[in-house]
Amino acid sequence: MKRYLAFAMLALAACGGDTKQEQSNDKLPASLVSNPHSAAGIDTVAAAMKPVMKFSDTSHNFGTIHEGETVSHEFAFTNTGKTPLIISSASGSCGCTVPEYPKEPIAPGQAATLKVTFNSAGKGGHQEKSVTLITNTLQGRQMLFIQAEVEKKK
Repeated sequence: MKRYLAFAMLALAACGGDTKQEQSNDKLPASLVSNPHSAAGIDTVAAAMKPVMKFSDTSHNFGTIHEGETVSHEFAFTNTGKTPLIISSASGSCGCTVPEYPKEPIAPGQAATLKVTFNSAGKGGHQEKSVTLITNTLQGRQMLFIQAEVEKKK
């Protein structure tokens, strides 16, 4: 019995500490993120209120570049939805592909760009890379693509 009591006291002590919930100023309000999907189906009213990423293009071909060259392209987009657009993350398909994306919410009607940089060091031949965006749009995910023909060093 004493063991159980000691264990319970230890468990409570481990969970103790300051019970105040810390507020961080760098977090976005929960009202910007909503999920219209439920077990009952899609709430069409909530779905219609989601932000929409409208890209002028979702792929870019750098053409022929030389091995070791670093090239960049900016993908332009507009939030054509009715609520602020949030890009929570962007990741390249490998370490040679690095995206830079807006960290602040993008208001409805506002345009922005996402820069993708490709480093061809150690690459040769035809290269196809992708960038995956995680957003608060209805789809929740957006893909961008780049490609290049990399001429190997002689």
